[in-house]
Amino acid sequence: MSKADSSPLPDLTDLPGEATPRTGVLEGVEVIRDHLRRLPGRPGVYRMIGAEGEVLYVGKAKNLKNRVTSYARGIGHSNRIARMIDLTRAMEFVVTATETEALLLEANLIKRLRPRFNILMRDDKSFPYIAIRRDHEAPQIAKHRGARAKNVDYFGPFASAWAVNASLTTLQKAFLLRSCTDSVYDSRSRPCMLHQIKRCSAPCVGLISSSDYGELVDEATAFLRGKSVDLQRRLAEDMHTAAEALDFERAARLRDRIKALASIRAVQGINPQSFEEADVFGLAQDGAMSCIQVFFFRAGQNWGNRAYFPKHEKDASEAEILDAFIAQFYDDKPAPALILTSHDVPGEALLAEALSLRMDAKVEIRCPQRGEKREVVAHATANAREALARKLAESSTQTRLLDGVADVFGLASPPQRIEVYDNSHIQGSHAVGAMIVAGPDGFEKSQYRKWTIKDAKGGDDFAMMREVFTRRFARLLQSETEDLPPSVDMEGNLIDTGGRRKASAEANWPDLVLIDGGEQQLAVVQDVARELGLEDDVTLISIAKGVDRDAGREVFHVPGRAPFRLEPKDPVLYYLQRLRDEAHRFAIGAHRQKRSSAIAKNPLDEIAGVGPMRKKAILARFGSARGVARASLSELMEVPGVNEELAGRIQAFFQRT
Repeated sequence: MSKADSSPLPDLTDLPGEATPRTGVLEGVEVIRDHLRRLPGRPGVYRMIGAEGEVLYVGKAKNLKNRVTSYARGIGHSNRIARMIDLTRAMEFVVTATETEALLLEANLIKRLRPRFNILMRDDKSFPYIAIRRDHEAPQIAKHRGARAKNVDYFGPFASAWAVNASLTTLQKAFLLRSCTDSVYDSRSRPCMLHQIKRCSAPCVGLISSSDYGELVDEATAFLRGKSVDLQRRLAEDMHTAAEALDFERAARLRDRIKALASIRAVQGINPQSFEEADVFGLAQDGAMSCIQVFFFRAGQNWGNRAYFPKHEKDASEAEILDAFIAQFYDDKPAPALILTSHDVPGEALLAEALSLRMDAKVEIRCPQRGEKREVVAHATANAREALARKLAESSTQTRLLDGVADVFGLASPPQRIEVYDNSHIQGSHAVGAMIVAGPDGFEKSQYRKWTIKDAKGGDDFAMMREVFTRRFARLLQSETEDLPPSVDMEGNLIDTGGRRKASAEANWPDLVLIDGGEQQLAVVQDVARELGLEDDVTLISIAKGVDRDAGREVFHVPGRAPFRLEPKDPVLYYLQRLRDEAHRFAIGAHRQKRSSAIAKNPLDEIAGVGPMRKKAILARFGSARGVARASLSELMEVPGVNEELAGRIQAFFQRT
C-alpha cells in the first residue's frame, strides 16, 4: 500500500534566485560566458533557451557557477551537448535552498516544458488503484484514479486498468463486497444480479448483517495489505470446522473463497519473499531507443508491470537514462520504500533523499547484485529487452507505411504527424467533432482532441466540419504560451520576467490532415484553410467510403488531382483505413459519452437552492422529475428542507420548461 500524498515542491518565491535577461545578439558559448559573471556558487536549476524562446534543456546543479562553467569551455562535449550549446540564445536560472529541491524542480520543469535535449518520459498516465471506502455503512470496493479522499483505503498502484478489473472481479468472489454506487445501493429493494452470481453479499437489502459485512471488509483489507497466507489458513480452519459440524453449505462457500484467493496469487507470477513493497526498473537499450519495464510489488504481491519508451539522444548512457526517468516518474506519484534498478544510478543518493523528503518516509534506491532481488530485476530487464525488440519491429513497419503514405500522396518526406478528423451526432443532437493523431510511434492518444459543436445546427455535417477546423487551426495559429516559475533577485525581491513566454507550436503542426468524407467535405476544409491563410501550409486529403460502403474501395480526394483508389491489398490502404476507423471510434465514443451525460442529467440540477441532499429527498418523495412537475405547492412543501419560497421556485421552473 502506498502513502496517500507526497510533499509539494518548495515555494520558490521564498528562495533566493536570479533571472538573467535574454541577450538576443550573442550566440552559443558567448551567451553562456556572458552569464557566468552574475551566477552564484549555489544550488539551483538552469534553462537553456533557443532562438524562438523554446526551452532546449533543463538541468540542476549543486553549484550553478561550476556547472555553467563546464558549458562555457566549449570543448570536450558530446555531439548532443555541442549542438545544444550552439543553439542556445539565452539562459534562465532559479536558485534553490538545497540540491534536493533543485532535483525536484528540475523533474517538474522537464515534464511540463518537455525540452528537446532532455531525456523525456513519454507516457505520463496516472495509475489505477483499488479503493475501499469507509465513509458508508456498507463500504464499497472500486477502481480509483485521481485525487485521494479521506476515509478511503487505497491499494496500488496497479500497472493497468485491466489488472485492477481482474483483481476486483476475483476479490468480489472472495469477499462479496459491493461495487455499486451509493445511489444504486439506496434504491435497491431486492438483490441485484451480482448477488445471484455470488459476487456480492447484498448488504443493500439486509441479507448480511453490518457486523458480518464489516468482517468481510476487514478480511479484504488484510489480504490487500499482504496478510493473505494467514487469511487463507484461517479460512481453511473455518471450512473444516463447518464441515465437521455438517454445515456443508457454509463449508462450500469458504472453499470457493479460498480458491478465489489462491487464484489471485497464482496469476500474479512472481511473489517475492525478501521484500513486501518495491518498484523494479529494468532497462534495455538499442541505439537511440530504449525500454524501461516497471514492475509494481505491493503487500508481497506482483501488481503488474508497464513498459515505457523514453525519448533521448543516441549517445545517452543507460545509467543517465534511468536516472532522468526515475526522477520524472515520481514527480507526481507516491514512491515505495524500496526502488530496485538494473543499473547503478549516478544520482542515487540525491534522488533517494529527494523522494524521502516528498514521502516523509525513508526511500531506498538499490541496484542488487545477488539473491532474489537481483532475480526480480533480471526478470524486469528481460521483459524490457523483449518489449524493445517488439517496438523496434513495429517502428520498422511503421516507417515503411509512412514512406508509402508519402509516395501515394506525393509528400516531400514521410509525415511525422497525421491528424484525422470525424464528426458524430444523431440528427444534430449531442454533436461532437474528434481528432486523432498518428506518427512514427503509432497512435498518440495523449494528443487526441474532441470538440463540442456549438454553432452548427440541424445535423449539417459540412458546417460541423467547418467549425471544428476553424477552431482547431485558429487556435494553432495563436501564440502558444508556457507558464514560468517565479524568479527573484539575490535580495529576495520578485523579478518580473513577463510571467509567460511564446513557445514553438511546431511540434503540434500536422504534416498531413485526413478527413473522413468526400469531395464536398474536402472543399469545406479548403475554404477554412484559405480564410486562415494556410492553403500552402497544410496538406489536406479526404477519404470517402467506396460503393456500398465497402472497405477496400475507398476513394481518395487530393487537391489538384483526380480522385483515385488504391489496390485492395495495398498495406498503405489498410493503414489509412485503420486511421479512419480509429477516428470514427473516438468520435462515436465522445458522442455516446456526451449523450449518456445528458440522459443522466436531472432538471432539478438547474434549480438554484436544490443541492444533492434536497434533490435526493424530492425524488424519493415523487419518484421522478415528471412527478415533481405534477406536484402541487403544498406537496412540494411536505419534503424536508423545502420551504415555500423554494417550492415556488421549483414549480415555476417546471411551468416555464
